[in-house]
Amino acid sequence: MDLAAAYAGTAPAWVDFTATVASSPRFFYGSRTHAMHEAFDVRSSVGRLEIVDNVAIAPRCPVRTGDRIEVCGEMVHDPRRPPVVHWTHHDPAGRHLGGFIRLGGRVYA
Repeated sequence: MDLAAAYAGTAPAWVDFTATVASSPRFFYGSRTHAMHEAFDVRSSVGRLEIVDNVAIAPRCPVRTGDRIEVCGEMVHDPRRPPVVHWTHHDPAGRHLGGFIRLGGRVYA
């Protein structure tokens, strides 16, 4: 889906876009998955987004502030914060579309 339409909407949407990393990665255990996740903020053409990647499934993406990346995943909305893009990795069960983060020509999925 077009990034601007997905950003302005409220429904989950599959997106693929380029952005600039705006924060250092943070690590946490997911409350539903109980798996380690990596999260960082990016600036895109439509605004700020949070990227959340399950690093128990995909390799950690060694991003640094200022890096240009490509992200493919599912955007979801929370009215109290910027949209989140998750599913930036493959689905080991094969039931969900797989996404990725591309940094410096390497794909992390």
